Amino acid sequence: MSGAPAPQSQASMLATITTDLDRIAPRFEIQPSQIHIMRTPTEFYETLKSKILSAQSRVYLSTLYIGKTEHELISTVRTALARNSNLKVSFLVDALRGTRETPNPCSASLLAPLISEFGSSRVEVRLFHTPNLTGLRKKVVPRRINEGWGLQHMKLYGVDDEIIMSGANLSSNYFTDRQDRYHLFSSKELADYFERIYGGICKLSFDVQPSDEPAGYTMSWPTSNPSVSPLDNPKAFRKSATKLLAPLLTPSNSPLSAPSKPSGSSTTIYPIMSFVPLLTPNTSTELPALTTILTHLASPPFHPSTWTFTAGYFNTTAKFRRLLLSTRPAHGTILTAHPHANGFYGSKGVSGMLPDAYTYLARSFLRRIRMEGLEDSIEMREWKRGCIGEPGGWTYHAKGFWVAFPSMEQQQQSLKSGQGHPLDAQNATDPDPSISVIGSSNYTKRAYEMDLEANVLICTSDADLKRRLGEEVKWLKEYANKVDETEFKKPERRVGLGVKFSMWLVRVLGGAL
Repeated sequence: MSGAPAPQSQASMLATITTDLDRIAPRFEIQPSQIHIMRTPTEFYETLKSKILSAQSRVYLSTLYIGKTEHELISTVRTALARNSNLKVSFLVDALRGTRETPNPCSASLLAPLISEFGSSRVEVRLFHTPNLTGLRKKVVPRRINEGWGLQHMKLYGVDDEIIMSGANLSSNYFTDRQDRYHLFSSKELADYFERIYGGICKLSFDVQPSDEPAGYTMSWPTSNPSVSPLDNPKAFRKSATKLLAPLLTPSNSPLSAPSKPSGSSTTIYPIMSFVPLLTPNTSTELPALTTILTHLASPPFHPSTWTFTAGYFNTTAKFRRLLLSTRPAHGTILTAHPHANGFYGSKGVSGMLPDAYTYLARSFLRRIRMEGLEDSIEMREWKRGCIGEPGGWTYHAKGFWVAFPSMEQQQQSLKSGQGHPLDAQNATDPDPSISVIGSSNYTKRAYEMDLEANVLICTSDADLKRRLGEEVKWLKEYANKVDETEFKKPERRVGLGVKFSMWLVRVLGGAL
């Protein structure tokens, strides 16, 4: 084929990707052995507690919320503080979710006593409030659904020179029966970098102090913060936030090059963030990085790659869906939660409609797959392990993306068959991925317009790490069954007009699912 690109090695393709990513986000070189992939909620929880108990100098925990009954976790933190007078602990929680139950117990009231016991010089509690929900809108939008206008959604669990990246929050179901992903990175440079990100958001957040009032805490805007409150002046708040945070996202934050790694074992980490509500102009790095990768996958030599994409709530942006389809993979898997594994299943009010809303979106995407002629190369699987609310029932909250490059043989077959013709994926075994993304993002409109998200992008040519990433995909598929359009024609899967109307109304009001 005259003028056709020659097949390339996977190492060469990875180098092309990392060269582009070097222009988008900071780069951290680490050894594959510095990444530990955890499998279960219990392993995540026990590891987190163990790390906190052995902490020497710092613990920083960023989460959407801390369960109001997580007394064991708080007791673990208290023990660590009592053991080591040099230890400092900081919590960053979303203001809307972290105070929603006030004056009843909530995240803020659970954490405030630690400040009383150990002092504000050793314990810090910050609540981030979105600048998107202020004034009249904040007054009229009910507490139960006000999250649709933006949240502090980062899950960063840093202890000394290690950090756990995850999509899991700090509450009992995430420790027992809600499946997520959890990677422990043993890297001082990476832990230091994320502490700078974390600290920047804390400086843009409300401060919590203990109180004798019924709520058990007070929430105030410190004069030491480098901006006005987002509730007083959202525009000025964003301007200050941009000045503080935007410089932290650039490639200039890459540490000095480490000694070269042995050939074939290089592993690179790129922190990619989405801080759209805070940055003017938007200089977030998550979407540009993912767009770069997906755009490459649509053309030789990266075509046809194999990928798996997962999100507990299937509500990706239209652009992201188009990019996924444009890759025309050798084999692509969409992995999402069955309604019975959706955390909102059986909820009261509007939130109870969300499982049906995600069902409607998944059905629409399957229709698009068929219209694009990709039924043989892209499949959808729904994760289900019992039913939420019933004994033994789990929920699914994992999110992420894995990419395996085509072999030279696959590249040659693609060139012979003509670009855009899917290969026979029915009998193929998915190769181990060279790229993976883990973090808080659900790849939705909320992630790219409303929420604060933190992720890392792993690029590796190390055979053992690739194997472990491949095993992670297999774990997640253990309880996932393939579904097609006929599944959504069943009476119990039909979506009513009320759900469709509610989805439209949220969009009209400026929110997002």
